[in-house]
Amino acid sequence: MPEDDVRLPRELLELAATLDAGDPLAAYRSEFVLPEGVLAYLDGNSLGRPLRITRERLARFVDGEWGERLIRSWDERWLDRPTAVGDLVGRAVLGAAPGQTVVGDSTTVMLYKLIRAAVDARADRTEIIADTENFPTDRFVLARIAAETGRTIRWIDPDPATGVQPAEVAALLGDRTALVVLSHVAYKSAYVADLPGITAAAHRAGALVLWDLCHSAGAVETELDAAGVDLAVGCSYKFLNGGPGAPAFGYVAERLQGELVQPITGWMGHAEPFAMGPDYVPASGIRRFLSGTPPILSMIPLEDMLTLVERAGMPAIREKSVRLTEYAIAVADEVLAPLGVVVASPRDADRRGGHVTLEHDLMRAVVEELWRRGVIPDFRPTRGLRVGLSPLSTSFAELATALAHVRQLLEEGSGG
Repeated sequence: MPEDDVRLPRELLELAATLDAGDPLAAYRSEFVLPEGVLAYLDGNSLGRPLRITRERLARFVDGEWGERLIRSWDERWLDRPTAVGDLVGRAVLGAAPGQTVVGDSTTVMLYKLIRAAVDARADRTEIIADTENFPTDRFVLARIAAETGRTIRWIDPDPATGVQPAEVAALLGDRTALVVLSHVAYKSAYVADLPGITAAAHRAGALVLWDLCHSAGAVETELDAAGVDLAVGCSYKFLNGGPGAPAFGYVAERLQGELVQPITGWMGHAEPFAMGPDYVPASGIRRFLSGTPPILSMIPLEDMLTLVERAGMPAIREKSVRLTEYAIAVADEVLAPLGVVVASPRDADRRGGHVTLEHDLMRAVVEELWRRGVIPDFRPTRGLRVGLSPLSTSFAELATALAHVRQLLEEGSGG
């Protein structure tokens, strides 16, 4: 089969066309940078596409806020930007009231600060609950904090196909539990954990909970305040399209802000950053969880995407995310399963996040060849191709094109 004749069965192509024609969010796709050399982009759950307006805003920033106003911009607007953008994150995607979310640092640093603050606030408790399937950074940070504070990690070893179950958490909870740390959406399988149920169970045991929202923010609705969540951390370069190295966000419920002491006490979290006094005095509210100089330039792409998300609305975004993943699974069942592909993500839409993982022994080689062709998913060891679907920038036709290339390469029996 020649490479320029890659296609799916007609009924699947017609379904993609029908879904695109009836998509109320289809017009948003034109607001993203869409280079001709990319046939299909299925990695929005690792790095989202940039918005066209961001190019213009960055130029204006260089000429105006930075170039013309120079250091005066700190007093005029920059000092408030980490909390202002944090409030926008909370309002647009987290279900969080103002004053509980701040933007700054990397995800790793934000995880360290909030995990360490949480366990220090439960000084009489010696255990942390986490799972072996969580993203490596979460596990690495937890291991270091456990070593620093003399705590024990109680590891859950969940079935990757079903994710961490409330009963597995409940079995380990007790009066020694200081903190539970889990991902809302599993980075491999896209399994959506029972955030409200697990949070409530942890609270009944007197423990705090920190949720990693990296693979849910902007793709899956979260209602942090309604669920009584204590702490949350997420990155902004996936479904929030903040760009490579974009800053993380941290959520601290208002009721805990006076209790928790963040461990990295930098000047920007001081009550008077420019007082330059001899002693550290924490700022009031969420601002105390800042440390060093915030990445002002990097917040511009994030602001642009959050504005777009708020325009579209998370319910509509989630609805399209479900339709995209359902289509991916339907194609996999019809044309990829006969070639040995296994869908390694939940089939229940309520338990499935914004990507679908397809497993096959040849997937590493397939992904390498797909990238050469301009079809860009990502690979997760040992045999998983992740179909990452960013609802505002991904079309059903684009998804169909990508899966047709996957089918062709598997039929050839090699990655090239």
